[in-house]
Amino acid sequence: MENFPEFMQKLLQHGARYIRTLPAEDDPTSPIGRSYKNTWHVKSPEELDEKLSKTGGCSWKWNDDGSVRVTSEPVPAVRFVQEQHEQNHVYQHTFANSVVAAFLGWEDSRNDRREALRFGNMDKMPDSVLESIANFMQQHRILHKWQKGDVMAINNQLVMHSRNPFNGVRKVFASIWGPPIVNPGIYRPEKSPAALRKPLMPQDPLVFGFWKVPKEVCADSCYNAIKAGYRRLDCACDYGNEKEVGEGLARAFKDGLCKRKDLFITSKLWNTYHKKEHVPLAMARTLQDLQLNYLDEYLIHFPITMEFVPFEDKYPPEWHNLQGKMVVLNHDIGETWKAMESLQKDGKCKEIGVCNFSTQLLRQLLSGCEIRPSTLQIELHPENTQQRLVRFAKEQGMRVTAFSIFGATSYVELGGATMSESLMNNATVAAIAKYKNKTPAQILVRWACQRGTLPLCKSSKAERMVENRNIFDFYLTKSEVEKIDTLDRSRRYNDPGDFCEAAFGTYCPIYE
Repeated sequence: MENFPEFMQKLLQHGARYIRTLPAEDDPTSPIGRSYKNTWHVKSPEELDEKLSKTGGCSWKWNDDGSVRVTSEPVPAVRFVQEQHEQNHVYQHTFANSVVAAFLGWEDSRNDRREALRFGNMDKMPDSVLESIANFMQQHRILHKWQKGDVMAINNQLVMHSRNPFNGVRKVFASIWGPPIVNPGIYRPEKSPAALRKPLMPQDPLVFGFWKVPKEVCADSCYNAIKAGYRRLDCACDYGNEKEVGEGLARAFKDGLCKRKDLFITSKLWNTYHKKEHVPLAMARTLQDLQLNYLDEYLIHFPITMEFVPFEDKYPPEWHNLQGKMVVLNHDIGETWKAMESLQKDGKCKEIGVCNFSTQLLRQLLSGCEIRPSTLQIELHPENTQQRLVRFAKEQGMRVTAFSIFGATSYVELGGATMSESLMNNATVAAIAKYKNKTPAQILVRWACQRGTLPLCKSSKAERMVENRNIFDFYLTKSEVEKIDTLDRSRRYNDPGDFCEAAFGTYCPIYE
C-alpha cells in the first residue's frame, strides 16, 4: 500500500470497474470460458438487458457476433479486515483478489487483459502498478502439492488463491470464509460481559493523542492528523490544549475533511473534579473548549481524588493547588462514577470509562455500577505488557486503549527515562523492523494492534503521522510477537507512586 499511495487512494475512493466481453455460449478454448448466459443465469439477450438495467452504474454493449461487452458498476477493491484469530487481531487492508485475477487472466480472442480494469471514475489503472503487484504475489506465493484426500481452507479476506494446470479429476469446493453470520432467529443467551462489547466504530484502531503537544502547534496537529486519516482523537483537560484541539476540529469540519459523526473523540475528567457537583462542570468546560455538543467517550483520568481548584483561579489545575501543594482527598470513586453515568444519560457523552485502574479497582467499580465502563486506558508497551489486566478488561467487555506504546521515548525529556531505554533502539524490535522493511515505531504500533488494543500515537510532524499509520500492509508472525513479548519487565514510566513524591512531595502509589 505504501509503495503506491496514489493508486491505493484512488481504489479506496472510487473502487474498481471490470470490463470484459462474453459470448452467448461457453467457450472451452478461452481461459475466461464462461458465457454471459452462464455468468448471469439468463437465456436470452433480452433477459440480460433486463437484469443489467437493474444494476446501477453498469453499462453494456451488444456486438455483431452476439457477444456482449459489459462494464461493471464501481465495486470496492480494498477492504479493511479487523477479524480476531485466537488472541491476535488482523487490522489489515486487503487487496481484492479479482483485480489481479482480471489483469492476469482476462485474455482471449475477445479480451485484452490490459483493458479489463478501470477505476470507478473510469480512469485507466496503470499497467506498471498492476504488474508490480502481480510480481510481488508471484514471488511470495506458497505452492501446495495436492494429494488424494487433501482439503485446504483459505481465508479469502486475507489471501488470494489460484489454480495451476491439473490433469485428472478433482472437485473444488470454494467459499469466502469471513466473519460468522448471526442468525437473528436463533436465540443466543449472552454468557459473558465480553459479549456486550460494541463493534469497533470507526473500524480503524489507531488513536491520535494530544499529550505534550505544544499549544502553538496543536490546532495544526489536530487538523493534519485528521487529514492523515486518524478518526480517533484522545484529549484531556490536563493536557492544557483542548481549546487548540477545538480550533483544529472546527477547521477540519469547515474544510470538509470529515464530519463530526466520522470521529471518535475522547476526553478525561481530571483529579480535582471527582466530587459529584464538579463532574458536570468539568464536562461543560471540555465541550466548550473542543467546540462540541457531545463526546464519544469520557474517562476518569486517574483513580486519585485531589482538592478542588476553582476554574477561574487556575485551569487546567494540574497536580497541585494554588499554594503549589498536591492535596489528596479520601473519596468514594463510586460517587464519581454515578456522576459520569448521569453525563451519559444526559447525552453529554456516548460512553464512559476509566484510565490507570487496576484489576481490583475495576472489580470494585463493576460491582456497583449501573453503566459498565466502555474502555480501560493504560500504559502498555513491550516492557509493560500487563497481560492479566488486559485479559480481565476484555473479558469484562471493555476496549483497551494503550498509551506510551513506544515506552521510554515520551519520558526522556521529563527526566523519567533515558535514551538507552528507548524501544526504538531495542535490538529485538530493530531486527524485526529491518526484516519487515519497517520502522521500529511501525513494529510497535502493529504489535499493539495485534494484541487487540487501540494504540495511541502522537507527533507534530505530518510525515510522521502518516508513517505511523502505515501498519496495515504487513503482519507480525506468532514468533515475532513472542520475541517482542519477552521484553516485558513490568517497567512503568507513568507512575504517580514515583513522580508525585519527587515533584510535589506527596507519596501517591496507585498500582501496588
